[in-house]
Amino acid sequence: MRAAAATGRKAFRRELPLGRLAVAMNAPTLLCLTLVLAYPIFYAGYLSFHKVSIRELRSGEYPFVGLENFQRLFADDLFWLSLGNTFAFVFATVTLEVLIGLAVALIINEKRVWLTRITRLLVLVPWAVPPIVNGLLWAFIFNTQFGYLNRVLFQLGLVDAQVNWLGSSNFALFAVVIAYVWRTTPFNILLYDAALQGIPRHLYEAAEIDGATGWQAFWHITLPLLRPVLAVTLVLRTTFAFMVFDEILAITNGGPGNDTWVAAWYTYKMSFQPPFNVGLGAASAYVLALVIGVIAIFYVRVLYRRVEH
Repeated sequence: MRAAAATGRKAFRRELPLGRLAVAMNAPTLLCLTLVLAYPIFYAGYLSFHKVSIRELRSGEYPFVGLENFQRLFADDLFWLSLGNTFAFVFATVTLEVLIGLAVALIINEKRVWLTRITRLLVLVPWAVPPIVNGLLWAFIFNTQFGYLNRVLFQLGLVDAQVNWLGSSNFALFAVVIAYVWRTTPFNILLYDAALQGIPRHLYEAAEIDGATGWQAFWHITLPLLRPVLAVTLVLRTTFAFMVFDEILAITNGGPGNDTWVAAWYTYKMSFQPPFNVGLGAASAYVLALVIGVIAIFYVRVLYRRVEH
């Protein structure tokens, strides 16, 4: 039986080499990715070099304008304000996600912590909340008149008057950061938790025998072995943070003024609200994608290392 099966596999390989078999097996996936991802990307690139507004959308004719959309983009102070807000938002959210996620993962991985399984289940709750629902939830929490945050702070004696969180240029972006981090941190916790469980215990036992402290074990064992996972989470969380939209829409709607405009919000406003300049919006999206790509390459080159143990 085994000899016959081996003969059959050899005959199959002669009929279709493994390389061609791999291409054939992956062709449906590649086709789906091409239709779902590649076509919209190239079409957006096409639009970024053409004049596309309400008039052109009605006529179906898009005049070629070359780099005019990019020139207008880089000359727009609002774009640079949005990009600056985006970098501030990304830095704050990614930093908090990594620090909080790693701290919680380390805690729930300790054998001494009770109800660890329940803890792992509870951290999934924020991740299950849709972004727009999360934004509406936190918009109510930060509401000046009816929000729970002002009520709690007033009862604790920390404030003596209602704080206009969402109407203040000092607090509005901070409020969006808190809402976003609450929803997305469980993603980091789950990845760090899984990675921590894969670290061999004998490494810590050897370090303990050598007299290493808990901090030294974390710095020389845990952190180096988590470096590949840290690189992955940084790339993913940075990418998604650059594309934040739902929380901005639900919590501040870009306000007060333009203080919470981010790059994705700028792209949306330019493309789908007056002046309905889809070409300018496409150029903005491409610049944002380029920035994300450069940061992702930096993360991978600096942080990612193949670790064998």
